[in-house]
Amino acid sequence: MTFPIIDSHIHLDWYDQEKREQILRDMDTYHVKGLLSVSSGFDSCRSNLQLSNEYKEVSMAAGFHPEQKLPAEGEIDQILSFIDQHHTRIAAIGEVGLPYYLRQEDSSLPLDAYKEILEAFIRKAVQYHKPVVLHAIYDDADVTCDLLEKYSVRKAHFHWFKGSTETLKRMVDKRYYISVTPDCLYKERTQQLIKRYPLELLMVETDGPWEFTSREWTHPKMIHQSINKICEIKQKGKKQVYNQLYDNTIRFYELSK
Repeated sequence: MTFPIIDSHIHLDWYDQEKREQILRDMDTYHVKGLLSVSSGFDSCRSNLQLSNEYKEVSMAAGFHPEQKLPAEGEIDQILSFIDQHHTRIAAIGEVGLPYYLRQEDSSLPLDAYKEILEAFIRKAVQYHKPVVLHAIYDDADVTCDLLEKYSVRKAHFHWFKGSTETLKRMVDKRYYISVTPDCLYKERTQQLIKRYPLELLMVETDGPWEFTSREWTHPKMIHQSINKICEIKQKGKKQVYNQLYDNTIRFYELSK
């Protein structure tokens, strides 16, 4: 028996049309019951809204991906207004966060400007009682936790998380969620993360169309392999792990089963 899965973090609008349509056709075949498609900017928000309107299995998050140059003047206000207009159709605020990788390439980036953007989205999440989908790794996770605590945010999802043991403990204490990608099949760091993080605070994702192998483009069906690895690491049965991960995602994003 194959259990249902949800991809808790995918950039569905980033796929070319052929692959996107393939994913949507394959949903039943691979028991994919839902996709949470995160946004990277204003145009991305509009595309994901259209996808969520056309396909009941697709839920959307609205935000500005931090691993890019600062937006043109007015774009953040456009996204915030978009959220105001469509908040009943939006499952979460995201993907938002801080530009860790971009700063490795350019240390002169104005981090304070990115923090202001992140804080604006966190305030909007609080206003509409929405979960926050976060790109915040290593030291940026602690900065982000400070902001979450400042606004008493309870529902935070750190996708593809990387960070210190101390930060992990802080996140567990706050009951923040994390999600893991198919890199858990071969990355020791991710396997250790799975081992340490409580199953009841865990979700699974692809972050597609990010590629994990040159032999295969990223498809939500890969999540079944990830869950097999989680079962192995946690030393728990498939039914328990599948059901827990599925229920975690349904409950966190308030999705319909």
